[in-house]
Amino acid sequence: MKAPRQSDVARLAGVSQSAVSRVVSGDVDRIPVETRERILAAVKELGYVPNAAARNLRNKRNRLLGVHTFEAVFPHAREDFYFEFLLGIEERAEQLGYDLVLFTSTGTSDGRRRIYRDGTNRLNLADGTVLLGAATDREELARLWHDGYLFVHIGRREVPGAEIPCIVPDYIDGTDRLVASLADRGHRYFAYLRQGIEQEAYFDRRAGYRAAVERLGLHDRSPGFRGEPGLSEEWLDELATGPETAVVAESISLAEELRTGLAARGRQVPEDLSVAVLEGSGERWDCLAIPRKEIGRIAIDALVARVEDPEAAPVSRLVACDLVAGETVAAPRAKE
Repeated sequence: MKAPRQSDVARLAGVSQSAVSRVVSGDVDRIPVETRERILAAVKELGYVPNAAARNLRNKRNRLLGVHTFEAVFPHAREDFYFEFLLGIEERAEQLGYDLVLFTSTGTSDGRRRIYRDGTNRLNLADGTVLLGAATDREELARLWHDGYLFVHIGRREVPGAEIPCIVPDYIDGTDRLVASLADRGHRYFAYLRQGIEQEAYFDRRAGYRAAVERLGLHDRSPGFRGEPGLSEEWLDELATGPETAVVAESISLAEELRTGLAARGRQVPEDLSVAVLEGSGERWDCLAIPRKEIGRIAIDALVARVEDPEAAPVSRLVACDLVAGETVAAPRAKE
């Protein structure tokens, strides 16, 4: 009869194989008591005996860091939003003497890119991993955290019951500063163009915008400020004739739609309406820019700090965003 393996214990206990590995090796600080008890019960029932040689080999670091993207970055990586993050990650890992492995083959038939397959954490090949992507699987983040796997996530992610270590662009402060810069040029009547996306990065932008509007005593009657996404023909009519002199848009696509709609109504940007965008732009928009390469470097520093001292508490960090001057903001002028 074949001797039971860790995968058999994991299957019987209903947990990941990495959790089993940690419990049988005595590394239980981050494993919930109930999970630990299930694993120990499964070990006893199956008569599993850890392989000491294999365990010692696993406990040795191999100076290999993982990068897992929740969206595909090939074949157009250079045009991808995440490309500069990857540049910073690669550059810093090389400086610190670590090799990288990019996990790209974890997709499933439903199109989702997963970390766990058949109960196994595929990231275990690496000492720790940087995670990035908008379509983060929060259940998998929680599982990684409860399993005690070392990782850091680029971008804020709120997961109930887990403290996810994140390197976060400071959208709240950046958006606040962008609005303040418009107010400094004399703008008092604003409008906000909102994407139909409900995610932490957008929550933070909206929080920063609202804080600035309230602190500076500005006026905003826009549907976006009330929580309505998109840009309607009716609101374009209002912007063309109303008191608004500045618009803050969450995306370049909304800003482009606004510019086209205003032009059809005989209005121009920035002569009649100044527009700033809350994302970086290759065009000439005044915008909020994310220091993506720097964030990639910081993520590696944070991950390596934990790899080299696994007992250290995971730490999240805010990284300031830049305000980039373009050609879409001017001093306000009275509308005809």
